[in-house]
Amino acid sequence: MGTPDFAVPTLDALFVAGHEIAAVYTQPPRPAGRGKAPRPSPVQARAEALGLPVRTPLTLRDEAEQASFDDLDADVAVVAAYGLILPLPVLHAPRLGCLNVHASLLPRWRGAAPIHRAILAGDAETGVTIMAMGKGLDTGPMLATVRTPVDGKTTGELTHELAVSGAALMVQVLANIGAYPPFVQPEDGVLYADKIDKAESHIDFAAGPVQAERQVRAFNPAPGAWASLNGERIKILAATVEPQAGAPGEVLDEALLIGCGPAGSLRPTLVQRAGKGAMSTAELLRGFPIPAGTVLG
Repeated sequence: MGTPDFAVPTLDALFVAGHEIAAVYTQPPRPAGRGKAPRPSPVQARAEALGLPVRTPLTLRDEAEQASFDDLDADVAVVAAYGLILPLPVLHAPRLGCLNVHASLLPRWRGAAPIHRAILAGDAETGVTIMAMGKGLDTGPMLATVRTPVDGKTTGELTHELAVSGAALMVQVLANIGAYPPFVQPEDGVLYADKIDKAESHIDFAAGPVQAERQVRAFNPAPGAWASLNGERIKILAATVEPQAGAPGEVLDEALLIGCGPAGSLRPTLVQRAGKGAMSTAELLRGFPIPAGTVLG
């Protein structure tokens, strides 16, 4: 049960390991692209390529859908970023319950956007937890974890890394599930990873260069951290921190060093104008000079 790219490695790993996949559940196709034609989720596309049966219910609250799920007589449901609430009849249907691949070190960052929140908070490490699902939001007992350093990575880079390591960990747990007795999450250290609001991607230069650089990494690849210049949004996709102080948002030199207060400044290295592809800052400035003294909003 999964929907985005993050869930595809888990599906692949289960298939390669030889598990009998009774059905693949994913969210229905959504309008996408300029033509807004319905596009299947990455999980649906991969499942169909593997010849697996796919189900795309709008909800699992319907009793007929719950009965259809129960009829699968599954040993276990493997869940990775599915995006639909699993009602109690669904949670209780598989013999071994529903196991979730969650992209954080629980109980830190329960909820919708754990990778973004870990980067924004400056966490030194994150990881994946295999968790037995219950009725609470990511509150179920844990079976296993794997850790990885954040180490300057973007959300895109961490998402791929955790998707692969989480898939491997899930297969490892299923191969010898008796060796992974569930243990209750600790009460200390609980944090919730609220869904990302697009307004958060507007870079706050007054918050200092370190936090601005975290915004850049957290919102790469989407929605993209941005600043405005004469009403145009310019996305900053990669940047470094430099020590030169300057007024927040003020361009300090001819190479787009941006002041972030007394703590230092931000040097964009990869940028994107609206309707154009990503480019180096040097490429941008050759055709779109931004002189020192300009203030970005």
